[in-house]
Amino acid sequence: MNDLTQTPEMLIAMLGARARKAAAIIAQASDAQKSDALRRAAQALRDQAPAIIAANARDMDNAAANGLSPALLDRLRLDAERIAGAAAGVEQVAALANPLGSVIDRQVRPNGLELSRVRVPLGVIGIIYESRPNVTADAAALCLRAGNAVILRGGSEAKESNRAIHAAMIEGIVAAGLPAEAVQLVPTTDRAVVGALLRAAEFVDLIVPRGGKSLVARVQEEARVPVLAHLDGINHSYVDGAADPAMAQKLVVNAKMRRTGICGSTETVLIDRAYDQAPALVRALIDAKCEVRGDVAVQAMDARVVPASDADWDTEYLDAIVSVRLVEGVDDAIAHIAAHASHHTDAIITQDAAKAEHFLNAVDSAIVMWNASTQFADGGEFGLGAEIGISTGRLHARGPVALEGLTTYKWIVRGTGQARP
Repeated sequence: MNDLTQTPEMLIAMLGARARKAAAIIAQASDAQKSDALRRAAQALRDQAPAIIAANARDMDNAAANGLSPALLDRLRLDAERIAGAAAGVEQVAALANPLGSVIDRQVRPNGLELSRVRVPLGVIGIIYESRPNVTADAAALCLRAGNAVILRGGSEAKESNRAIHAAMIEGIVAAGLPAEAVQLVPTTDRAVVGALLRAAEFVDLIVPRGGKSLVARVQEEARVPVLAHLDGINHSYVDGAADPAMAQKLVVNAKMRRTGICGSTETVLIDRAYDQAPALVRALIDAKCEVRGDVAVQAMDARVVPASDADWDTEYLDAIVSVRLVEGVDDAIAHIAAHASHHTDAIITQDAAKAEHFLNAVDSAIVMWNASTQFADGGEFGLGAEIGISTGRLHARGPVALEGLTTYKWIVRGTGQARP
């Protein structure tokens, strides 16, 4: 019986058993060997770029025929530049400091016992993702370098691209003497396999979903394995009355329009009523080919502004659309963000340091910024090489999840013969 004719449960059990065996090997492999595997994989990505681009073209044709949105088509698209970027990201992960074995803290008890908390791999990680085939390379690199095995389940829209990227990664991993089973790609897009993976507590230690609301909701509802969730990117840029106009215009247009389909894109712009350059800011967005949906005050600034509905303040557009509202200062902005944000990334633009610090302390998001574009919400930009995703939860890891977020710790106790009285 081959992989594709097995039941979902049988297939995941087989992949899981292989992953468990590989995880034990990867956890004990030297850091030099894992880094070498990733450097070889990066070169394989470059060498196989024509084949990867050809595979991606097939996915793009199918996705366009199936009516995939422009934002999702942008996430799916690969070209020579994006493949080079993915290869560079894999090399960056290879060059990062090894988190494994690092001592988080150490203490000596009064009885002489020495206690240490030391970073160790999580084990086997399952990653379920949509659209972005570069996740195949990023996830493989991060999981391997952190000493884990990974089971990847990409979306049907990217199946050809994922297979081509996976093949390149495996070439590098095997060339370095590590098992191919350390990075496995589920060989079918059957949705029932997702359910089987979510229930595979015997084989999987952590599930990471990367996709839209429906995927994350399903994972959180069905999983019998711990979940590291990446929710919506309903991000805000607040322009304070004390903002520098040139800086505000540059940052807001970049935060919205640099790439509209990524999770770090600003979806709502809040403008202090005391900011007297608001009309120019709205015009700049519209001139950049962005549809502006505004409240009554914003509509009065430009006839091209579309009336905003209540739903707009809770929408992740992932498109050239932004909602804009005037607020009564920084506290009103903070209140709006508390009511409507997804706790992903929120920014303040101001020259008033006291207001900025108040905003940074009061906004409860995974990433809070001052005078910077929300498009910097990215593991690579944070110096992490790559990321599994932006965690919007509060447990285990928060913000860009990279090497450290893919480890846990164990206690090591060293004694000299102590017996407990």
